[in-house]
Amino acid sequence: MIIFAILETFIAFTGEQLVSNAVDTMSRKLRTGQITAGLGRSSDMTRTQFRTAFCNEVSILIKCSSAEIATPDKLYLDVRSFTTFASMPTDLPIVTSGTASSLNTATFQYAPGGPSTINMLRAYYRWQITTDLVRPYITNLRPAGSMPTDFLIVATAAYQNEAYP
Repeated sequence: MIIFAILETFIAFTGEQLVSNAVDTMSRKLRTGQITAGLGRSSDMTRTQFRTAFCNEVSILIKCSSAEIATPDKLYLDVRSFTTFASMPTDLPIVTSGTASSLNTATFQYAPGGPSTINMLRAYYRWQITTDLVRPYITNLRPAGSMPTDFLIVATAAYQNEAYP
């Protein structure tokens, strides 16, 4: 059981690092104006194009199908602008009901700001734990009435966009 726990934890940690690196890469592209939205530029990306680009960053270990890109089931991206850094959320959007818990995606957006705006990119990935013996001990999302299967990977970048032209 310890060997399986070590393997599951190692693989989940690798997935977590991959998502974290993708958040760093994509937030840098947003921060520098290489990716914009709604500014009428050639660098403008739609939500679907941004999700596709993010999926390309994590494709070494995490595969995103066209259905996953269109309708998130495992990978959720939240890109928003804020008036100040202090107004950014600091807690995870997890809804708990009794012993059950799930990710609340109701407020997630794709609204990257323009030049000099304060922004946040958060990525959430529901990593499925495959070993039955260790699953109850390392999962952090607990669906109501069923065995927990997912470890929630979270990566966040908070930044102020450059004053790009």
